[in-house]
Amino acid sequence: MTTEPPPSSGGPPEDDPFRKQPPQEPSQPARGGSPYDTPYDGEPPPPYDGGPGGGAPGGGPYGGYPADPLAGMPPLAESGKRTLARLIDMVLVYIVVALLVWAFRVDQYTVDADEIEFGKTFGREIITVVLYVAYDTILIARSGQTLGKKWFGMRVANLDNGATPSVQTSLIRALVLWVPFAFCCACLWTLVAGGWSFFDKPYKQGLHDKAAKTVVVSTA
Repeated sequence: MTTEPPPSSGGPPEDDPFRKQPPQEPSQPARGGSPYDTPYDGEPPPPYDGGPGGGAPGGGPYGGYPADPLAGMPPLAESGKRTLARLIDMVLVYIVVALLVWAFRVDQYTVDADEIEFGKTFGREIITVVLYVAYDTILIARSGQTLGKKWFGMRVANLDNGATPSVQTSLIRALVLWVPFAFCCACLWTLVAGGWSFFDKPYKQGLHDKAAKTVVVSTA
């Protein structure tokens, strides 16, 4: 019989370079020469919560992790850079949308004496939402970065473990951002959902980040 533990049934893969790792066990001296290593003086470390009995390692509700979910992650990305990256992504995808709309003639409309009939507006909206959602979902699930985010040195990460978001998480994030944009209030929703990060504390999350439980961090 083997003594190896069963493979993980979920969560980010172990080889994800952005996945946060549990802290080193305090019962052994730290090794490796890191400037953050603490010399071992032979005495057991004090409890993290400062009270009798110690409590759970890490002193927080996440078991072996610190109470702050951002501990061990890079700094949060600046909201201004996030806005510029989003504008670049919107322009890139809009070019593709415009070409497809022109190719399939789904932007045609006819003007009547009594009404303006947009014959194929719904088709244009479908093309818009499909392309924007697919663009965000595929690239974020692949590396945490759209082209705009890559150029500005930032990426999307899971709030709880710092890993690259899964396809499901990336899809939720994209749907919350782009469905209202395509079918309802494009400019207003973009300002509200994306601009929320300018005022949100402590994680600088947009509304789509809150729905997917993600944050945007710097890679520079």
